[in-house]
Amino acid sequence: MSDSAPSLSALASPLDPIGFETQLGPLPSSGKWPPELRGTLVRNGPNPYIEVPGSHWFLGDGMLHAFSIDNGVVHYRNRWIRTQRLVAQQATGQPRATSLSVSAGDDGTANTNVIGHAGHMLALEEAHLPIDIDVDSLDTIGPIDFNSGLNGAFTAHPKTDPHTGELIFFGFGTPEQLSAGMSYGVISAQGKVTRFERFEAPYASMVHDFMVTKDYVMFPVMPLTASQERAKNGLPPYAWEPEFGTRVGIMPRTGSTRDIEWWEGPPSYVFHPMNAWQDPNHPNLLHADVMEFDVPPLFPLPDGSPSPDANPVAHLVRWTFNTADTRRRFTRIRIDPVPGEFPRIDERFSGLPYRHGWYASHVVTSDGRLQSYNGLRHVDHATEERSDFTFNPDDRVSEPVFVPRAADAREGDGWLLAVVWRATENRSDLVVFNALDLAHGPVCSAALPHRVPAGFHGNWFPAIERKNVAQTGG
Repeated sequence: MSDSAPSLSALASPLDPIGFETQLGPLPSSGKWPPELRGTLVRNGPNPYIEVPGSHWFLGDGMLHAFSIDNGVVHYRNRWIRTQRLVAQQATGQPRATSLSVSAGDDGTANTNVIGHAGHMLALEEAHLPIDIDVDSLDTIGPIDFNSGLNGAFTAHPKTDPHTGELIFFGFGTPEQLSAGMSYGVISAQGKVTRFERFEAPYASMVHDFMVTKDYVMFPVMPLTASQERAKNGLPPYAWEPEFGTRVGIMPRTGSTRDIEWWEGPPSYVFHPMNAWQDPNHPNLLHADVMEFDVPPLFPLPDGSPSPDANPVAHLVRWTFNTADTRRRFTRIRIDPVPGEFPRIDERFSGLPYRHGWYASHVVTSDGRLQSYNGLRHVDHATEERSDFTFNPDDRVSEPVFVPRAADAREGDGWLLAVVWRATENRSDLVVFNALDLAHGPVCSAALPHRVPAGFHGNWFPAIERKNVAQTGG
């Protein structure tokens, strides 16, 4: 099955979109599939329905890619998310938005993440409401505001409290775009919005993600600044201004946004934290492990000139906050030398002290080249041991997703799933690793005849839970 669509380029690049929808399976596979691995890996990413030369990658229309696994048999399905924007493009043959500063007055692209909560599969980006998706067909149901409880921007990275099942969220640039306005809220495990508050950040910036611990919420505001004035004058709406420094707002979860205290740190940028937690041995200490860039990629200086760092990379860095420090300055220490991005954990330990983390790593080749997203890395925070797997030269791996072997398995005991673009064949594989033994290589894999374009985030939807509530990621 496929829908007609404008012709899209088929260049051998992981960023290039595909111009079709299809349903395939059983896929050719190899290795021994774990019998307990039953469910669906769903990934989300930009896949423009109509390509616009020079358009920012972040603006592509959302496309979902689902790999369903049952008793070692793998089926695949992909679908564009039928946002108002995409439907309008189908009707007119014209692109709807070509700039990060342009508001098309619709429900967005829904191209960044896909999670499950309160019986819904939700496609997310950070400027609009979630889009409700049918978990089996991937058909679009439409925007969802949980009985009018949501209003405005909703993060692509809400956090699920592993004990209460609550979904904790925020928004930035709201209610006015490119402003310092932010929001914070909570959705119960049953789907009721129990909190929604607004507050002002120290300055307007792109706040892609945040951190939640058992008792605190942490809002990182970093100097990838937002400016309505720049946008009005044809300059970058988002730009790197390190002189603003980094600010992190810390709020007790039992308090309100009026209780936020703002901490200071040197300029850097973080798209994604790995985890945050309260130190069990030192009650005054909060920690956050983050993938920190010295300079953010993909964004210019305020005058539109390129960033001075032509190839910025992120490293795993630990931020520590001492709540007894009246100066409110946090410390930073790099805890891993290997650069990468898209960190994940065993989500049962989200916001809690944890041991295991994984991320897509950059690999230095024998001739000194940096191969982006060419490997996977496991970090054991307890032993400080590291393990790696490197793919074939020029292959590119997605964000990994951890799936526990069983609901009561010990932390890290399970499988790591990822999608790999095979550069020489211009197609993709689903690969499955023993999460604690990456060096052994994939225990099994399934082959697609086409590529899954480079995307952002995905999550695992267990078969026994798909009609109720799916596993939510960061």
